[in-house]
Amino acid sequence: MIKAVIMAGGSGTRLWPLSRAAHPKQFFALDGKGTMLQNTVKRLSGLDVQSSVVICNEEHRFFVAEQLREIDKLDAIILEPVGKNTAPAIALAALLAKEDDPLLLVLAADHVVQDEVMFTKAVSDALPLAESGKLVTFGIVPQDANTGYGYIKRGKPKDTGFIVDQFVEKPSGEVAKDYLRSGEYYWNSGMFLFKASRYLEELKKFRPDIYQACESAMVDTDSDLDFLRINKDKFEACPSESIDYAVMEKTNDAIVVPMDAGWCDIGSWSSLWDVSKKDGNGNAVVGDVMLNDCNNSYIRTDDKLVSAIGVNDLVIVATKDVLLVAHKNNVQNVKKVIEHLKQEDRPEWELHREVYRPWGKYDSIDSGERYQAKRITVKPGAKLSVQMHHHRAEHWVVVSGTAKVTNGDRTFILSENESTYIPKREVHALENPGKVPLVIIEIQSGSYLGEDDIVRFDDIYGRVDK
Repeated sequence: MIKAVIMAGGSGTRLWPLSRAAHPKQFFALDGKGTMLQNTVKRLSGLDVQSSVVICNEEHRFFVAEQLREIDKLDAIILEPVGKNTAPAIALAALLAKEDDPLLLVLAADHVVQDEVMFTKAVSDALPLAESGKLVTFGIVPQDANTGYGYIKRGKPKDTGFIVDQFVEKPSGEVAKDYLRSGEYYWNSGMFLFKASRYLEELKKFRPDIYQACESAMVDTDSDLDFLRINKDKFEACPSESIDYAVMEKTNDAIVVPMDAGWCDIGSWSSLWDVSKKDGNGNAVVGDVMLNDCNNSYIRTDDKLVSAIGVNDLVIVATKDVLLVAHKNNVQNVKKVIEHLKQEDRPEWELHREVYRPWGKYDSIDSGERYQAKRITVKPGAKLSVQMHHHRAEHWVVVSGTAKVTNGDRTFILSENESTYIPKREVHALENPGKVPLVIIEIQSGSYLGEDDIVRFDDIYGRVDK
């Protein structure tokens, strides 16, 4: 029996401004055909996978639940109260599955695999090795002398794989060329297959501190809607470590199985360009884009028309609030922009103008001194929390759909072109009782308009203030 373990906790800041801390890349559809998380789950269709568990952090829990629900693949979701790298995350999944002791197929939610047939074949080839107690890692057959990946050197053959001789850190360009020429090295994919019990045995042997912290955190769990919450205090005491350092580099049972499946971890805009479909001039475009005399560029826009003339080897990404223009050879410096935004306490490093919530989303369409306007979209059957604001009043105007409004001690229905006014400190709530999305324009006015001026009294998503 195979249980998929999908790690969805990364921040993906190297794809800023599309990917941000509050909405990272694994929850976007980079190719317009499903999000990266959804594609990772769909990729399992050719394997006998009985169930799956997704591991994510608290802030992203509703992204995960909603996107899995959309493809009817919602199983277990473990919430990490704090990120502790891959060794503890996998330990949580292994402890959850300990009783049945399945094979754990560990995948990252933010990888691209272009050839699913070869992906399925590599995993199938690895099954007997994992069943026999080996800890299998999948080595990507290198296509070039890439310096952005770690490498795995293979040793003696072992059935359908090779005994791992050595894990190697990201090499220099010349060393990477030597690796490619030798044919003995693979890119380290971060994908694994092993029995839950074997992983726990090796973790307990080499890193008993991590094992004990994870075991303690899993003793006191709490089920909340679709989520499994672990003990926060005990998990925070767990050391942070990767599975490579904690187990795979120490065990005598590490096996590497080659995989040649068009894999990429999308670590930068240039790597996304590498795997994207291109026109005859080598341009990859997403959205409303017009080009003239452009070559080998990646151009993406969320809403507005983007036109480029006479440019080569550029990355141009337009979101609702940010425009990024960079040479493909310098996209790694996007991290410097993020650090600068943090230093200036600007929200663009973390938040989009359009922010998703479990009930839907809001778009901050305009703001100024003492006012802010938002377009709010509420999914059918969804409801915002019963709440109150100390510093702002609100006007709601229904654009489309039907709104069920609680305003103080009154509850009533609003239809298209109808409105209501909510004074400061008035308890209120908004609900969509209909079968189509509800869209309203919310105009806030007051001395302070921050999102932290919300006192929640009741919430169907468990976000009630203590």
